[in-house]
Amino acid sequence: MPAGRHRRWGPGFDDGLMGVALLAGAANVIMELARPGVGYGVKESRVESGRADRHPVKRARTAFTYLAVATRGTEEQKKAYRRAVNKSHAQVYSTPESPVQYNAFDKDLQLWVAACLYKGGVDIARVFIGEMDDETADRHYRDSSALATTLQVPAEMWPADRAAFDRYWQESLEKVHIDDTMREYLYPFAVSRLRGVRLPGPVQRAHEGFNLLVTTGFLPQRFRDEMRFEWNADKQRTFDRLMAVIRFFNNLAPRFIREFPFNMLLRDLDWRIRTGRPLV
Repeated sequence: MPAGRHRRWGPGFDDGLMGVALLAGAANVIMELARPGVGYGVKESRVESGRADRHPVKRARTAFTYLAVATRGTEEQKKAYRRAVNKSHAQVYSTPESPVQYNAFDKDLQLWVAACLYKGGVDIARVFIGEMDDETADRHYRDSSALATTLQVPAEMWPADRAAFDRYWQESLEKVHIDDTMREYLYPFAVSRLRGVRLPGPVQRAHEGFNLLVTTGFLPQRFRDEMRFEWNADKQRTFDRLMAVIRFFNNLAPRFIREFPFNMLLRDLDWRIRTGRPLV
């Protein structure tokens, strides 16, 4: 980071990291859906417009808007978005035919999703800025509770401090499992493959290879293993060099660009509220 440039940490991402956080988006989706209750809840969702495999752009807008609202939104925006998400979640629950039991209002599963968002944010910061000092890390962690409490998770369910979170995270990894069905479902996210879009062969392979490198680079090893993604020292060096280049140009970009698209998503949310359009 250039000398003298001040950055303020917010709940989830630093002011200058909002845009580059998208690079880890697919990795975070895989982390969240690695809990079977979350994964099958998304895969079997009855909310057609929210199906990530059929409407990836709309699903991405919904997910990124939630992140923007939880980390930077006003109380009014949070209340409006909570109501809209609750309406969609009411249709997401398992059936007797589902391989696992789930319910979108399950607070434990919602806590897991919030924990993945927090963990992903810290990992992004580590790549693009470096380690936080203890005081900053503690403040950032307390602020990040909004990632959980913006929905149904009570404040007391958010682990009390970073040490408690680390214990929660390690215990929760025991509940992570990606079966063959979910692995096939998640792979297109890992390589940013859009349904119905096919590029010329060499271009498609380069596109997917690049995205697979970035996604795998941001995944903790447990999730790489579950997805059966290969990782080694050579891939790590390639990933590190790529991130160094992106970090250089991100530091040069004006603030509006660094915060895109999250800054625009909050404006879009206000417009939707004002005009009575669906929020999710």
